Amino acid sequence: MRGWIIPIGGKLMSPAIIERFIALAGGDQARIAIIPTASSEPDMGAYYERIFQRQGVRAAKAFNFERRSDCDDQDWLQWLGDATGVFLTGGSQLKLSSILGGTPVARLLRELNANGVPIAGTSAGAAYMSEHMIAWGDEGSTPRVGMVHMCAGLGLSNRIIVDQHFRQRDRLGRLLTALAYNPFCLGLGVDEDTAAFIGPDDTVDIMGTGAVTIVDPTHVEYCSVAHAVPGEPIEVVGMRITVLSAGSTYNLHTHVAVPAAACAV
Repeated sequence: MRGWIIPIGGKLMSPAIIERFIALAGGDQARIAIIPTASSEPDMGAYYERIFQRQGVRAAKAFNFERRSDCDDQDWLQWLGDATGVFLTGGSQLKLSSILGGTPVARLLRELNANGVPIAGTSAGAAYMSEHMIAWGDEGSTPRVGMVHMCAGLGLSNRIIVDQHFRQRDRLGRLLTALAYNPFCLGLGVDEDTAAFIGPDDTVDIMGTGAVTIVDPTHVEYCSVAHAVPGEPIEVVGMRITVLSAGSTYNLHTHVAVPAAACAV
C-alpha cells in the first residue's frame, strides 16, 4: 500500500503537522531521513534534525545531496533505504529535480513511498513531489501564456500539480496556466503553514492555519491556450475551484469535497 504524500505550503509553524507526520512514520520508533538539497542554507539539515529529535523520534539524519555524484553514496543510500519517513525541505525545486532526477536517490524515494513510507515536503519539497512540477512562474491571479514553466518532478503522483506559498504569493494564475496546458491533473495550491495529507486511498486531509485551493479541470469546456500569444490572458471555461481549510477532506478520485463542519458531524 502506498505511503502518505504530504505537501506543505511553506513556513511551517504548526506542531500538529510535524506530529502527525511522525506518527505516520512510526512515532517514537521513526527513522526520519531529511533531504535539504533544495536549500541554500548550510545548516538547514541540522535545523530539521533538531526539530525531529525534540519530538523524540528514534533517529533523524540529514543527507545533503549537493552533487549528483553524492546520490551514489552507498552508506547514505543504505540509511535512506531503512527510513520510515522522509522529509524534503524548502528552497529551489529546480535544485531538487536537477540534482536528484534520474539518480538512485530518486528511484529509492519512489520505492519507499510505493512500499508505505510517508514522504513530506515543505515549499520546494512540496512542489517536487508530483510527476508534473512547476519549476517557476509569475505572480498574479489571471492565467497568461508563458506565466509558468513546467518540468519533471519526483513522480510520487501523476494526479496532482502542487503550488506552494499559494495565497501569500498570489499564485492562482500560474496554477491555472499549468492546468490549462494539459487539463489532466488536479491543482493543489497549498498556503503557508498548511498541509495536504494525501492518504493511500487518495483522500486529502487538510491541516494547518491556512487553506488548500483545489483547481479541478475535469469539466473544462474550452481553453484558448493553444491560440493565445505569449503574455496574453488565457480564457478557460468550466474550471472548478474549491477552497478547503483544516478538518476538510477531498477525494482525488471522485472529486468530492467534504467541508470541516460536515466532517465533524
